[in-house]
Amino acid sequence: MSSFALFFVVLFYLALLFLVAHLAEKKRSKFWINNPYIYALSLAVYCTAWTYYGSIGVAATSGLNYLPIYIGPAMIIPAWIYINTRIVRIARVNKISSLADFISLRYGNSRSMGAIITVVCLLAIVPYIGLQIKAISETFHLVTETPMSKDILTDNATFVVILIALFSSYYGTRYVDASEKRLGIISAIALESFLKLFFIIILGLFVIYYVFDGFDDIYQKASHFKDFKAKNTFNGIEGAMNWMVLCMISATAICILPRQFHTAIVENRQEKHIRTAIWFFPLYLLIFTIFIFPIAWGGRLIFDGEKVNPEFYSILIPQHFDNTLITVLVFLGGLSSCISMIIISAITLSIMLSNNLIIPYGLLGKLKSENEVQNTRSITTIRKFSIFALIIMAFVFYKYFILKTSLDSVGLISFVVIAQLAPAFFGAIFWRRGSYKGAVIGLIAGLAICYFGLIIPQYYFSYNQEFKGVLRDMYNSFNFFTIPYLARIPQIFFWSILINTGLFTVISVSTKGNYRERNFAELYVDIDKYIQNHENAFIWRGTAYISDIQNILERFLGKNKTEQALRIFNLKYNIDSKTETADSRFIKFSENLLAGRIGTASAKILIEGVTKEDKISLKEVLNILEESKENISLNKKLTEQSEELQKLSDDLRHANENLIVKDRQKDDFLDSVAHELRTPITAIRSAGEILADDDNIPFEIKQEFLNNIITESDRLSEIINDILYLDKLQHGEISLHIQQNNILETYKKALSPILHLIQQKNIHLSEVNLLNRVIFEYDEARMIQLLQNIWGNALKFTDQQGTIQTKLFEKEDQLIITIFNTGKHIPEEDLEMIFDKFYQSKNQNILKPTGSGLGLAISKKIIQAHNGSIKAENSGLGVTFTISLPDQIINEIKNEVEHL
Repeated sequence: MSSFALFFVVLFYLALLFLVAHLAEKKRSKFWINNPYIYALSLAVYCTAWTYYGSIGVAATSGLNYLPIYIGPAMIIPAWIYINTRIVRIARVNKISSLADFISLRYGNSRSMGAIITVVCLLAIVPYIGLQIKAISETFHLVTETPMSKDILTDNATFVVILIALFSSYYGTRYVDASEKRLGIISAIALESFLKLFFIIILGLFVIYYVFDGFDDIYQKASHFKDFKAKNTFNGIEGAMNWMVLCMISATAICILPRQFHTAIVENRQEKHIRTAIWFFPLYLLIFTIFIFPIAWGGRLIFDGEKVNPEFYSILIPQHFDNTLITVLVFLGGLSSCISMIIISAITLSIMLSNNLIIPYGLLGKLKSENEVQNTRSITTIRKFSIFALIIMAFVFYKYFILKTSLDSVGLISFVVIAQLAPAFFGAIFWRRGSYKGAVIGLIAGLAICYFGLIIPQYYFSYNQEFKGVLRDMYNSFNFFTIPYLARIPQIFFWSILINTGLFTVISVSTKGNYRERNFAELYVDIDKYIQNHENAFIWRGTAYISDIQNILERFLGKNKTEQALRIFNLKYNIDSKTETADSRFIKFSENLLAGRIGTASAKILIEGVTKEDKISLKEVLNILEESKENISLNKKLTEQSEELQKLSDDLRHANENLIVKDRQKDDFLDSVAHELRTPITAIRSAGEILADDDNIPFEIKQEFLNNIITESDRLSEIINDILYLDKLQHGEISLHIQQNNILETYKKALSPILHLIQQKNIHLSEVNLLNRVIFEYDEARMIQLLQNIWGNALKFTDQQGTIQTKLFEKEDQLIITIFNTGKHIPEEDLEMIFDKFYQSKNQNILKPTGSGLGLAISKKIIQAHNGSIKAENSGLGVTFTISLPDQIINEIKNEVEHL
């Protein structure tokens, strides 16, 4: 493929990312903003050129040593539900925008601490960015089959890097507030994460099923290599220990790498998204890992005896089979891995450079004297140039220091260097006694070990093999600390972390930090207690005027935003807008407003410049914090009690509403029953009076009146019996006679008495029998009563020439009987209530409902006594009642009795 064509493809790909970022920023729909999968995919920025290319090279040359970079994160990610939730809360309440701000704020909001952490990140990440550029450059020349140029200006890969730098500079600085969520960038990163996984899957399937005849074929052929068994086992205690240390290195990196901190913490919109990430991201890594082995060993089989770089088997294999499409797709997958890392890393480093080095140590005085527009322009310009300069610096670093270095080794060294922040980082959120002195001294000691043990031999010696003098002597002195079972990188990691953590612990225990350190220590460690009241927990005593602080805020936020922020603060704490003096809450509030723009340390310096703070002893701080804890605890109890009272009030109101409804239903019921009782009584009385007054009534008419009296008496008795029967059902006074019965025979017995009524209304009656057997256990008399009640209800509401259909079938060891009738639907709000004792639906076909309203209530009690269920639902042109009856009723009832 020609260089021009591939360059055009890269340009098109970057345009696609630009479009996605633009659309996400412009539309800001729920899909982009509150999507946990976009958040989880953005975390896959972890998978860089090292994992995309380097791990294949490691699998081919060193065997299982490629797995720790995937397994380490998978081991610690489940703990994110606790660790990252705490960090997200800390970052949110303190407007933290970078790793440097997070650590330095905990140790007294120290400007020097932030600067040191920024330098550490530069030492670790600039070579790592150079690693990505190396991968882009080498794969570009590999795909185009062109030689690499030593002249930067004539190297085609140079222009690709410049394009990436311009894209990062533009979209990485759209917000002057660094704590703002970069929706466009994160959406583009999520797309890249999806594409690089998709492309590696395509390559894996191509290798497994096109180049070879499945995974077994690769394994069988690769097993003939003499070193196959040795490379795919732990090789005893030495291999196992190295493997374990490498897992620890990658587990530390996934938490502390600046790009991971940014995507996982700063860009987190909702804490619940972490719950999705803790299973989705390990699954992503697992899928990635599955295809590493077949690609690596497939490459060894194809290029056995040839001198090729195994790290680029993923490009070389499809290229070997003249498959340009897959070659380009794999190149784009690798490009995605590199671009995402470069963009996020450059953005995070530019924020740290501006907020922790350039502004606090150079431009803070200038920014204090300018207005909001000038300051915004200055801050964004600093970050734009920082991003561009960092990427170009990394490109130069690649050209002169890591040109001949493997991707794997550069990545591991960066991980070890960044891991030196681990003691201070984890100590910040778990240990109150951790101090600034202990953190700084431990960090510097750990860095010194890394510098002389790893950085010098890896970068300086590769540039100049004859490098001699003090640095060579310092490097050679590390031979004294050699651990026989560990390779060079695990050794340096072990000693550097051991000494770093040891010094941090010993010095922190031996010395007392200042009151500001202890204040933030409490806020970090007990963030769950202070999350709702963090400004009250900030300790500050002195003299400060709101007008002076407001003047500073206006220079960075502008007049309108400052006034809006002050209104919010006054409303939150119920403060009079005419108040002139500022308290500790307003000091903390103001620092937070400035922190996103210029960093926490610079914000503190600016506020200190217009206030006069009194010194507070450590004892006073502890007393104030204790009082604050007690107040927070008391407020929490009062809040809980208030919530309980509110819940109780809601329950009482709901119960009262139910009683009102029940009382209304009872009145309707009594009215209906009185009407039903009055009708037969009136008929009986009328017939009796006629018989009593006229002795000469013909025998036939007298017989008819006597039959009416008997019929109406039976009807009166039936109504009274229904009332008494339902009462007994509710109190469990009716015993069931459960035995095996033929359901079809029961069906016919129940239908026979009402069949003539159905025929009188010309209703079409049908049954659907889907049963494989007909013998079931139930009380036949009660089942007949239940069916007649449902049919009677259906008959009442079915129009002339309507339909009633009964269907019988089995489902999941239950007998199911559905009775459908055409007619009006039951209102949705009535579907659950029609089985209540006093309830009658108002949606009936006649003006005054007939019946006592007890039929469905009795039916429900009968089926519940059988451990079954009944429900009504609107379906099609009518209503369907569904009766569910367990298969083994006797056994279920016995079990319930035993449990009782």
